[in-house]
Amino acid sequence: MAPHDNRRPFKRAAISDQQKRRELSLLRQAQNRRDAQQQARCLASSILSLQSAAPESQPEQSDIELETVPEAEQESEAFSKDLDVRQASKLRGPEVRKWFARQLMLPEWMIDVPDRLAQDWYVFARPAGKRCFVVSSNGTTVSRQRNGSILHHFPSALPAGAKIRDGSGSAQSYCILDCIFHELDQTYYVIDMVCWNGYSLYDCTAEFRFYWLNSKLEESGACNAPSHYHKFRFSAVPVYNCDQSGLHAAYTGVVPYAKDGLLFYNKHALYQTGNTPLALVWKDENCSQFVIDTDGKGEIPSQQQVVLELQDDRKLVTSDDPPVLFGCLDGDIIEKSGLHTGNLLRFAIGDGGLSFVDGKLEKADLIYLGKSNRARAFADSYSKVLFQFMVRHSPLKIDDLLASINSANDQEKTPSDIEMVG
Repeated sequence: MAPHDNRRPFKRAAISDQQKRRELSLLRQAQNRRDAQQQARCLASSILSLQSAAPESQPEQSDIELETVPEAEQESEAFSKDLDVRQASKLRGPEVRKWFARQLMLPEWMIDVPDRLAQDWYVFARPAGKRCFVVSSNGTTVSRQRNGSILHHFPSALPAGAKIRDGSGSAQSYCILDCIFHELDQTYYVIDMVCWNGYSLYDCTAEFRFYWLNSKLEESGACNAPSHYHKFRFSAVPVYNCDQSGLHAAYTGVVPYAKDGLLFYNKHALYQTGNTPLALVWKDENCSQFVIDTDGKGEIPSQQQVVLELQDDRKLVTSDDPPVLFGCLDGDIIEKSGLHTGNLLRFAIGDGGLSFVDGKLEKADLIYLGKSNRARAFADSYSKVLFQFMVRHSPLKIDDLLASINSANDQEKTPSDIEMVG
């Protein structure tokens, strides 16, 4: 799979500020350190305590994935309030989904190739399945989905995860893992480690978190086959340095799970709650069954569909912070349909498509379809809309990613080696 000699259109005029936001996010991390230990304790307590926050029968909604939430500097002031268990326990419906969505680190969609891809980034094949937090504490283990509902309540070999070995453990002994549950083999694939045995990893780089993930998870016995005191198997995913051999291995390598695209993590990124440009998801038809969004019937619509939020002044915006303006809705439609501020509305992108000037969206040809599914908690993010638009018109291909990697840097390493993390 040799890269093309000619670079593809990802070197054309930018259609977003994703690279600039990546640089700002790294600077912001150094300037705004949070009380990570308190954050981890509150999150662990909340996930274990919110027994009635959302009905367990409520299914996970596939169309609320990867929406944007407020940036770190705004979250830092209200974060202790947002994580107050007593307040969170009163939340219901969409508010529960929003609360839990804000606790996960959510990747943006890759709409341009990051600078220094080979030097500063990891890559791995994302497992298909249900994204969730797994928390072990006080002799039990609970997994909660993004909609707040409990996925499983079970004993595990994670520290303090079962009522064995010195009782249930102290209140300071708890773990928080960012996982994807893979139905076919009933395995929790751990894609990130937020806290281990009471030690918070929020303020640790991805490089350190992945190192700990591989070493500590194996030592705990959580990777062993299921047993009476360990109901589900845990497994780390193979993570590679994103040089040409590593990218090729993640893209074509055989894994024990169904792939749903590739995930890219900046090595210097801290675990930032909400959407971040320091983690990126990318897909094509060779590494994911679901590249183009489907409608409610599971079919690919003839025109791309987007979900936008209606604001006071009839503006239609994304979930980003600050939101990206896509246009204004006709007042007659608002009046006839009984729409209100905050409604999530579904649109098709017409033949006029999306127009850009100097890297910013200038115009969108929107066709109103109606209200969005009530299960939705957020509008689409700008990066998701653009990725879906590119997939239909001029997709970012694997050869583009390979061509962006500096071959001179590859030659500094042994060509035949595939360097894995951990």
